[in-house]
Amino acid sequence: MPRYKLTIEYDGTDFFGWQRQKEQISVQEVLEDAIFKFSGERVQIFASGRTDSGVHALGQVASVDLEKDFPAHKVREAINFHLRPAKVAVLDAEFVDDDFHARFSATERSYLYRIINRRAHLVLDHNKAWFVPQKLDVQAMHEAAQILVGVHDFTSFRAKDCQAKSPVKSINRISVTQHGEEIRIELSARSFLYHQVRNITGSLKKVGIGKWTKEDLKRVLEAKDRGQAGEMAPAWGLYFVSVGFDPLSEDDGAYDPTVGKEPTTQ
Repeated sequence: MPRYKLTIEYDGTDFFGWQRQKEQISVQEVLEDAIFKFSGERVQIFASGRTDSGVHALGQVASVDLEKDFPAHKVREAINFHLRPAKVAVLDAEFVDDDFHARFSATERSYLYRIINRRAHLVLDHNKAWFVPQKLDVQAMHEAAQILVGVHDFTSFRAKDCQAKSPVKSINRISVTQHGEEIRIELSARSFLYHQVRNITGSLKKVGIGKWTKEDLKRVLEAKDRGQAGEMAPAWGLYFVSVGFDPLSEDDGAYDPTVGKEPTTQ
């Protein structure tokens, strides 16, 4: 039974997240339906990250087993044919070993949060970025963000209904950069807590508009109290960018980096 690794891009605007649901359309559902239409097989596809409603992906990775041995490029083309007109595309498909698992083999996940910082409302970037009209100090945001790099108890940035076993996580990298009107917050870690990236972004906004200093962000981190942190940034500015893998790695007990509650079954 061949196993395929799929690299996937999607616009999350019209989806209620990655995970299949009973009454709402999901990315997982349209992909599994497309696979059935070309292969005749009902399968379950496993993702590296279960993104929330409205969250986008530039390089989501999923793994799936098929009974028939199709050439990898044919799998990509056939899925894409049956996906249309859904705003989901398989960018690449490749054979992988049986010990590869999109979730359990992932050793690093990277996310991007996009802010458009200008006075005029968004048109082309509507539902693709967070519109913030107040002037943001990008350098102050970047310097403050470095406080969060490393191993910390991130309770202050954890959603109330997060189901991860521990609030302690290790962030490998955070950068805040400006590209014209766009501000990009980029984060990498093995795994994240539920809504962690969006809560961090909301807190960095407070630094950017001058309401908080770097020391304030440190105080919030050390408080271990969600009520002390900033607002949760909206889902539509968040992008799942890429995944790093080690085929021999094991799941660390946490679900995906950012977003979506962990289901009781996988």
